[in-house]
Amino acid sequence: MHMRRTFDKFCPTESVTARSIHVARKNALRRFYECGFPYSRKLTAHKSCVNYLAFSRHDGRWLASAGDDFRVLLWDFSEEDVVRPGHVFTGPSGNVLALDFSATNQYLYSGGADNVILKYDVSTLRGVGSSDGRGSSSFVGQYEDHDDSVRALTCHPYEDEIFLSVSEDGKLVLHDGRAGGRMSAAQGTLQHTAAFTGVQHHPVMEHVFATCDAHGQVCLRDSRMTFGPLSRRSNGGIVRVYNTKLSRKSAGYLSNPESSSLTFDRDGSKLAVTFLHYFPTIYALSDSHPLAICTGRNAPDGTPISPPQRTYTNSCTMKSGAFGGPGMDEDDMYGAGSDDFRAYVWKIPPLMDLQGLRKEITPHDWYTREWPDTVAFAEGKWESRYVPVEISTPLARLNGHKSIVNSVAIHPSLLHVATSGVERQIILHSPTPSSPAVQNLLPTPLTVRTLQPQDLEGQRTFLRALFGPHLTLHEDEEDEGEDETISLFDHILREEGEADVFTARRWREDSAESSEDEDSEETIIDVFDTSLSDGFV
Repeated sequence: MHMRRTFDKFCPTESVTARSIHVARKNALRRFYECGFPYSRKLTAHKSCVNYLAFSRHDGRWLASAGDDFRVLLWDFSEEDVVRPGHVFTGPSGNVLALDFSATNQYLYSGGADNVILKYDVSTLRGVGSSDGRGSSSFVGQYEDHDDSVRALTCHPYEDEIFLSVSEDGKLVLHDGRAGGRMSAAQGTLQHTAAFTGVQHHPVMEHVFATCDAHGQVCLRDSRMTFGPLSRRSNGGIVRVYNTKLSRKSAGYLSNPESSSLTFDRDGSKLAVTFLHYFPTIYALSDSHPLAICTGRNAPDGTPISPPQRTYTNSCTMKSGAFGGPGMDEDDMYGAGSDDFRAYVWKIPPLMDLQGLRKEITPHDWYTREWPDTVAFAEGKWESRYVPVEISTPLARLNGHKSIVNSVAIHPSLLHVATSGVERQIILHSPTPSSPAVQNLLPTPLTVRTLQPQDLEGQRTFLRALFGPHLTLHEDEEDEGEDETISLFDHILREEGEADVFTARRWREDSAESSEDEDSEETIIDVFDTSLSDGFV
């Protein structure tokens, strides 16, 4: 009788049904993604290059976009058909390079070449489809803590008034806009020996964040040891230094490519780093050595890409990638822009699978055996080599652009990827011709513009752009101004495109010792420990 009551309580039907629905939904979404994102629409409102895109957190109602026209636009994805921005924020006096929404989307922060960070109030735009939403407004706060371009900023995962920023001045700054903040400006600043290029808050652990710099160093830090009185600081707050140096047998030396941006996935288990002159690289949070690189060796159907066809490269501009998995319970996709006028989306295998496939080579084996065409990661010349898995076949290549793609944003719930770059248009990509936010998308062109040798007319267009009043900003609505911008970046691509990373960036161990002394050792701490939290966030 006791057993009968026990079995009565155990009724797995409901959980089995929920699990079946979850699996069916997941399989249906995967079938959508297998076809890529063949439909798109151009979102036109900017007057120059669009440098950065960011969806608001959680439901992704807002897409924020900003660039060289000194404006921040908001596109409302609660509308039935997004065709124009719902709001315009003004205030920047230079190119905007970074955006982020606060924890509850109350605020949007921007930073850029004017060295200033601006704070905008998004909470006043809550009304869905309200006529007063289509207007413009200025900032409600500004921060002038930097002496050079603000390269990146990232908001605290739980507090709207707290965010981090980094700059080419080498400063990492903790901003706390709450009343009665306890820290002075000096206590909230870390001065680094190199220009910072990226910063990203961990999405779950409020004290943990990652940084990258122009020397190629990528670090995981703890704010409790990064900021505050000197007596509380330790090793710049570094708790892990990721392996970012490259080794090739034929080179005889290491290369340290500049790490130009980084980002976490939604649960913070994966970290992706964008390297100049190399490939997007995937790390596990708890593993210093890379697990995967994302390349364009093959087309999405598996066909190898052979010259003169162009494929993924990153040699010319500042780029930012994004993790995503709309409708899924994990971010198993990563997207990034490329110099070949496309964006790429890769399917990222489970971390455990990548760890099992990564190859470790001892120093003895590295120097006594032949390793043709092998590029490995190494922390030093006489250290073990690690060869990450190459994800050589992207899930999708996103066409539609006429020049370099710099920014990719993946909607958190809808099946959309937004891309932008040198052109003034944003392109919204989709696996279907319609969705709850857009209707009647058109098929995206299957080919992209080819980079041609410069002719006389192209040279004239380039010179007009080079000696014009603003290199990329054109007030006119015609294509002529944009053609000048595209010609300018075509010239840069011809000069700098597809550079070999070992030629472009040679790492010298002796010179690195002096510049990286304060960052050379890991401090092993428990990032879940709350004993260090008094007065810090």
